[in-house]
Amino acid sequence: MQIGMVGLGRMGANMARRMARKGARVAAFDSNPAARSAIAQESGITAHAELTALVAALPAPRVVWVMLPSGETTEQALQTLAKLLAKGDVLIDGGNANYKDSRRRAEWLNERGLGFVDAGVSGGVWGLENGYALMLGGAKDVVVNVEPFAKLLAPAPDRGWIHCGPAGSGHYVKMIHNGIEYGMMQAYAEGLSMMKAKSEFDLDLAAITEMWRHGSVVRSWLLDLTAEFLKNGQTLESISPVVADSGEGRWTAIEAIELGVPAPVMSLALMARFASQGRDDYGSKLLAMMRAGFGGHAVQPTKPK
Repeated sequence: MQIGMVGLGRMGANMARRMARKGARVAAFDSNPAARSAIAQESGITAHAELTALVAALPAPRVVWVMLPSGETTEQALQTLAKLLAKGDVLIDGGNANYKDSRRRAEWLNERGLGFVDAGVSGGVWGLENGYALMLGGAKDVVVNVEPFAKLLAPAPDRGWIHCGPAGSGHYVKMIHNGIEYGMMQAYAEGLSMMKAKSEFDLDLAAITEMWRHGSVVRSWLLDLTAEFLKNGQTLESISPVVADSGEGRWTAIEAIELGVPAPVMSLALMARFASQGRDDYGSKLLAMMRAGFGGHAVQPTKPK
Protein backbone atom coordinates (compact mmCIF):
# COMPACT_ATOMS: atom_id res chain seq x y z
CA MET A 1 0.00 0.00 0.00
CA GLN A 2 1.65 3.20 -1.21
CA ILE A 3 0.69 6.87 -1.09
CA GLY A 4 2.26 10.19 -2.00
CA MET A 5 2.37 13.03 0.55
CA VAL A 6 2.95 16.56 -0.71
CA GLY A 7 3.64 19.07 2.04
CA LEU A 8 5.78 18.18 5.04
CA GLY A 9 4.78 20.84 7.51
CA ARG A 10 4.12 19.61 11.03
CA MET A 11 0.74 18.09 10.20
CA GLY A 12 1.75 16.59 6.85
CA ALA A 13 4.96 15.12 8.23
CA ASN A 14 3.17 13.54 11.18
CA MET A 15 0.48 12.09 8.94
CA ALA A 16 3.19 10.56 6.75
CA ARG A 17 4.85 9.13 9.86
CA ARG A 18 1.63 7.63 11.17
CA MET A 19 0.84 5.91 7.87
CA ALA A 20 4.39 4.58 7.61
CA ARG A 21 4.26 3.24 11.16
CA LYS A 22 1.00 1.49 10.29
CA GLY A 23 2.62 -0.28 7.34
CA ALA A 24 2.11 2.01 4.35
CA ARG A 25 4.94 3.10 2.10
CA VAL A 26 5.04 6.87 1.69
CA ALA A 27 6.65 8.85 -1.12
CA ALA A 28 7.01 12.38 0.28
CA PHE A 29 7.77 15.79 -1.21
CA ASP A 30 8.26 19.30 0.08
CA SER A 31 9.88 22.26 -1.65
CA ASN A 32 11.84 22.93 1.55
CA PRO A 33 15.01 20.78 1.69
CA ALA A 34 15.02 20.99 5.50
CA ALA A 35 11.54 19.50 5.67
CA ARG A 36 12.59 16.65 3.37
CA SER A 37 15.72 16.05 5.40
CA ALA A 38 13.77 15.91 8.67
CA ILE A 39 11.69 12.99 7.45
CA ALA A 40 14.19 11.24 5.18
CA GLN A 41 15.43 8.83 7.87
CA GLU A 42 11.95 7.61 8.80
CA SER A 43 11.31 3.95 8.06
CA GLY A 44 8.81 3.49 5.26
CA ILE A 45 9.14 7.08 3.97
CA THR A 46 11.14 8.14 0.94
CA ALA A 47 11.63 11.88 0.49
CA HIS A 48 11.86 13.14 -3.09
CA ALA A 49 13.33 16.44 -4.27
CA GLU A 50 10.95 16.72 -7.25
CA LEU A 51 7.24 16.08 -7.78
CA THR A 52 8.06 14.12 -10.92
CA ALA A 53 10.13 11.68 -8.86
CA LEU A 54 7.32 11.28 -6.32
CA VAL A 55 4.78 10.49 -9.06
CA ALA A 56 7.17 8.04 -10.73
CA ALA A 57 7.65 6.20 -7.42
CA LEU A 58 3.95 5.41 -7.03
CA PRO A 59 2.17 2.49 -8.71
CA ALA A 60 -1.00 3.19 -10.68
CA PRO A 61 -3.64 4.08 -9.76
CA ARG A 62 -1.79 6.67 -7.71
CA VAL A 63 -3.11 8.35 -4.56
CA VAL A 64 -1.47 11.66 -3.64
CA TRP A 65 -2.37 13.52 -0.46
CA VAL A 66 -1.69 17.27 -0.55
CA MET A 67 -1.20 18.89 2.87
CA LEU A 68 -0.50 22.54 2.12
CA PRO A 69 -1.89 25.92 3.21
CA SER A 70 -5.25 26.67 1.62
CA GLY A 71 -5.47 29.13 -1.25
CA GLU A 72 -2.97 29.77 -4.01
CA THR A 73 -0.32 27.37 -2.66
CA THR A 74 -2.71 24.42 -2.84
CA GLU A 75 -4.13 25.58 -6.17
CA GLN A 76 -0.71 25.63 -7.80
CA ALA A 77 0.24 22.24 -6.36
CA LEU A 78 -2.96 20.62 -7.66
CA GLN A 79 -2.52 22.13 -11.10
CA THR A 80 1.06 20.90 -11.28
CA LEU A 81 0.15 17.42 -10.10
CA ALA A 82 -2.77 17.23 -12.54
CA LYS A 83 -0.26 17.51 -15.39
CA LEU A 84 1.91 14.73 -13.96
CA LEU A 85 -0.75 12.21 -12.98
CA ALA A 86 -2.66 9.81 -15.24
CA LYS A 87 -6.32 9.01 -15.70
CA GLY A 88 -7.68 7.13 -12.71
CA ASP A 89 -5.26 8.64 -10.20
CA VAL A 90 -6.64 10.38 -7.10
CA LEU A 91 -5.72 13.70 -5.51
CA ILE A 92 -6.63 14.50 -1.91
CA ASP A 93 -6.64 18.02 -0.49
CA GLY A 94 -6.20 17.74 3.27
CA GLY A 95 -5.80 21.45 3.94
CA ASN A 96 -8.51 23.72 5.33
CA ALA A 97 -9.79 24.79 1.92
CA ASN A 98 -13.04 26.62 1.30
CA TYR A 99 -15.57 23.97 0.29
CA LYS A 100 -16.55 26.04 -2.76
CA ASP A 101 -12.96 25.78 -4.03
CA SER A 102 -13.10 22.03 -3.45
CA ARG A 103 -16.26 21.65 -5.53
CA ARG A 104 -14.66 23.63 -8.35
CA ARG A 105 -11.46 21.62 -8.17
CA ALA A 106 -13.34 18.33 -8.27
CA GLU A 107 -15.05 19.40 -11.49
CA TRP A 108 -11.94 20.38 -13.43
CA LEU A 109 -9.96 17.38 -12.20
CA ASN A 110 -12.82 15.09 -13.17
CA GLU A 111 -12.69 16.57 -16.67
CA ARG A 112 -9.09 15.37 -16.81
CA GLY A 113 -10.00 11.89 -15.62
CA LEU A 114 -8.60 12.42 -12.14
CA GLY A 115 -10.43 11.71 -8.89
CA PHE A 116 -10.57 14.32 -6.15
CA VAL A 117 -11.27 13.98 -2.43
CA ASP A 118 -11.52 16.90 -0.03
CA ALA A 119 -10.42 15.80 3.43
CA GLY A 120 -11.11 17.79 6.55
CA VAL A 121 -8.44 16.78 9.07
CA SER A 122 -8.59 17.37 12.82
CA GLY A 123 -6.19 16.16 15.48
CA GLY A 124 -3.44 18.74 15.57
CA VAL A 125 -0.10 17.89 17.12
CA TRP A 126 -1.60 14.90 18.94
CA GLY A 127 -2.68 13.10 15.79
CA LEU A 128 0.57 11.20 15.31
CA GLU A 129 -0.03 9.15 18.44
CA ASN A 130 -3.80 9.40 18.91
CA GLY A 131 -4.98 9.43 15.31
CA TYR A 132 -6.80 12.00 13.21
CA ALA A 133 -10.48 12.71 12.67
CA LEU A 134 -11.09 12.64 8.93
CA MET A 135 -14.06 14.10 7.05
CA LEU A 136 -13.98 12.97 3.42
CA GLY A 137 -15.89 14.41 0.49
CA GLY A 138 -16.02 12.99 -3.03
CA ALA A 139 -17.63 10.45 -5.31
CA LYS A 140 -17.97 7.03 -3.69
CA ASP A 141 -15.90 5.27 -6.36
CA VAL A 142 -13.09 7.77 -5.72
CA VAL A 143 -13.23 7.79 -1.92
CA VAL A 144 -12.89 3.99 -1.88
CA ASN A 145 -9.27 4.50 -3.01
CA VAL A 146 -8.63 6.69 0.02
CA GLU A 147 -10.33 4.52 2.65
CA PRO A 148 -7.31 2.24 3.31
CA PHE A 149 -5.22 5.28 4.23
CA ALA A 150 -8.03 6.85 6.26
CA LYS A 151 -8.17 3.69 8.35
CA LEU A 152 -4.45 4.06 9.10
CA LEU A 153 -4.71 7.74 9.99
CA ALA A 154 -7.85 7.49 12.12
CA PRO A 155 -7.80 6.48 15.80
CA ALA A 156 -9.12 3.05 14.70
CA PRO A 157 -10.04 1.50 11.34
CA ASP A 158 -13.75 1.52 12.21
CA ARG A 159 -14.06 4.97 13.77
CA GLY A 160 -12.75 8.51 13.49
CA TRP A 161 -13.31 8.85 9.75
CA ILE A 162 -16.38 9.29 7.57
CA HIS A 163 -17.36 9.71 3.94
CA CYS A 164 -19.55 12.79 4.34
CA GLY A 165 -20.93 13.01 0.82
CA PRO A 166 -20.05 14.48 -2.59
CA ALA A 167 -17.09 16.69 -3.39
CA GLY A 168 -16.92 19.70 -1.10
CA SER A 169 -18.78 18.05 1.76
CA GLY A 170 -15.64 17.03 3.63
CA HIS A 171 -14.33 20.56 3.81
CA TYR A 172 -17.83 21.86 4.54
CA VAL A 173 -18.17 19.58 7.58
CA LYS A 174 -14.66 20.56 8.72
CA MET A 175 -15.61 24.24 8.38
CA ILE A 176 -18.62 23.76 10.64
CA HIS A 177 -16.46 21.67 13.00
CA ASN A 178 -14.06 24.60 13.36
CA GLY A 179 -16.92 27.06 13.87
CA ILE A 180 -18.18 24.91 16.75
CA GLU A 181 -14.63 24.80 18.09
CA TYR A 182 -14.55 28.62 18.12
CA GLY A 183 -17.73 28.69 20.21
CA MET A 184 -16.56 26.05 22.67
CA MET A 185 -13.21 27.74 23.19
CA GLN A 186 -14.87 31.12 23.74
CA ALA A 187 -17.30 29.67 26.30
CA TYR A 188 -14.49 28.05 28.28
CA ALA A 189 -12.45 31.26 28.17
CA GLU A 190 -15.35 33.43 29.34
CA GLY A 191 -16.36 31.10 32.17
CA LEU A 192 -12.83 30.71 33.48
CA SER A 193 -12.28 34.46 33.23
CA MET A 194 -15.33 35.05 35.43
CA MET A 195 -14.04 32.63 38.04
CA LYS A 196 -10.61 34.24 37.90
CA ALA A 197 -12.23 37.66 38.49
CA LYS A 198 -14.08 36.44 41.62
CA SER A 199 -11.04 37.15 43.75
CA GLU A 200 -12.73 36.74 47.14
CA PHE A 201 -13.27 33.03 46.44
CA ASP A 202 -9.62 32.45 45.46
CA LEU A 203 -10.72 29.70 43.07
CA ASP A 204 -8.18 27.14 41.90
CA LEU A 205 -8.91 27.01 38.17
CA ALA A 206 -6.54 24.09 37.61
CA ALA A 207 -8.33 21.97 40.20
CA ILE A 208 -11.78 22.99 38.94
CA THR A 209 -11.05 22.20 35.29
CA GLU A 210 -9.46 18.90 36.30
CA MET A 211 -12.60 18.02 38.27
CA TRP A 212 -14.83 18.98 35.33
CA ARG A 213 -13.00 16.42 33.18
CA HIS A 214 -14.62 13.59 35.15
CA GLY A 215 -18.37 13.19 34.79
CA SER A 216 -19.23 16.78 33.88
CA VAL A 217 -21.41 17.52 30.85
CA VAL A 218 -18.86 20.13 29.71
CA ARG A 219 -15.96 17.68 29.51
CA SER A 220 -14.11 17.61 26.19
CA TRP A 221 -10.64 17.35 24.71
CA LEU A 222 -10.42 21.15 24.78
CA LEU A 223 -11.10 21.00 28.51
CA ASP A 224 -8.41 18.33 28.89
CA LEU A 225 -5.87 20.63 27.23
CA THR A 226 -7.01 23.62 29.30
CA ALA A 227 -6.73 21.70 32.56
CA GLU A 228 -3.24 20.57 31.61
CA PHE A 229 -1.79 24.00 30.90
CA LEU A 230 -3.47 25.56 33.95
CA LYS A 231 -1.53 23.10 36.12
CA ASN A 232 1.64 24.88 35.00
CA GLY A 233 0.42 28.33 36.01
CA GLN A 234 -2.83 30.26 36.03
CA THR A 235 -1.68 33.85 35.53
CA LEU A 236 -0.62 33.41 31.87
CA GLU A 237 1.49 36.55 32.25
CA SER A 238 3.82 35.62 29.40
CA ILE A 239 0.99 35.07 26.90
CA SER A 240 -0.11 37.84 24.56
CA PRO A 241 -3.95 38.22 24.49
CA VAL A 242 -4.14 37.87 20.71
CA VAL A 243 -6.09 35.00 19.14
CA ALA A 244 -5.63 34.43 15.42
CA ASP A 245 -8.36 33.23 13.08
CA SER A 246 -7.33 31.06 10.15
CA GLY A 247 -10.38 31.43 7.92
CA GLU A 248 -12.82 28.66 8.74
CA GLY A 249 -14.63 30.71 11.39
CA ARG A 250 -15.22 33.50 8.87
CA TRP A 251 -16.50 31.06 6.27
CA THR A 252 -18.85 29.53 8.85
CA ALA A 253 -20.32 32.92 9.75
CA ILE A 254 -20.76 33.83 6.08
CA GLU A 255 -22.39 30.46 5.38
CA ALA A 256 -24.85 30.99 8.24
CA ILE A 257 -25.86 34.32 6.72
CA GLU A 258 -26.23 32.84 3.24
CA LEU A 259 -28.36 29.98 4.60
CA GLY A 260 -30.38 32.24 6.86
CA VAL A 261 -29.56 29.92 9.76
CA PRO A 262 -28.94 31.68 13.11
CA ALA A 263 -25.46 30.97 14.45
CA PRO A 264 -24.91 33.68 17.08
CA VAL A 265 -22.46 31.75 19.28
CA MET A 266 -20.06 30.88 16.47
CA SER A 267 -20.34 34.35 14.93
CA LEU A 268 -19.72 36.16 18.22
CA ALA A 269 -16.76 33.89 18.99
CA LEU A 270 -15.27 35.02 15.67
CA MET A 271 -15.90 38.65 16.56
CA ALA A 272 -14.15 38.10 19.90
CA ARG A 273 -11.07 36.91 18.01
CA PHE A 274 -11.16 40.04 15.86
CA ALA A 275 -11.34 42.10 19.05
CA SER A 276 -8.30 40.29 20.50
CA GLN A 277 -6.34 41.27 17.40
CA GLY A 278 -6.88 44.95 18.14
CA ARG A 279 -9.51 45.42 15.47
CA ASP A 280 -11.90 47.05 17.93
CA ASP A 281 -9.35 49.60 19.16
CA TYR A 282 -10.60 52.52 17.08
CA GLY A 283 -14.23 51.70 17.77
CA SER A 284 -13.50 51.50 21.50
CA LYS A 285 -11.81 54.89 21.36
CA LEU A 286 -14.88 56.34 19.64
CA LEU A 287 -17.11 54.85 22.34
CA ALA A 288 -14.94 56.39 25.06
CA MET A 289 -15.16 59.81 23.39
CA MET A 290 -18.96 59.53 22.98
CA ARG A 291 -19.28 58.64 26.65
CA ALA A 292 -17.12 61.62 27.56
CA GLY A 293 -19.18 63.85 25.28
CA PHE A 294 -22.63 63.11 26.66
CA GLY A 295 -21.76 62.32 30.28
CA GLY A 296 -18.47 64.05 30.97
CA HIS A 297 -16.83 60.70 31.82
CA ALA A 298 -13.04 60.76 31.97
CA VAL A 299 -11.10 59.28 29.07
CA GLN A 300 -8.12 57.10 30.00
CA PRO A 301 -4.89 58.05 28.22
CA THR A 302 -2.90 55.45 26.36
CA LYS A 303 -0.19 53.69 28.31
CA PRO A 304 3.38 54.65 27.38
CA LYS A 305 5.26 51.98 25.47
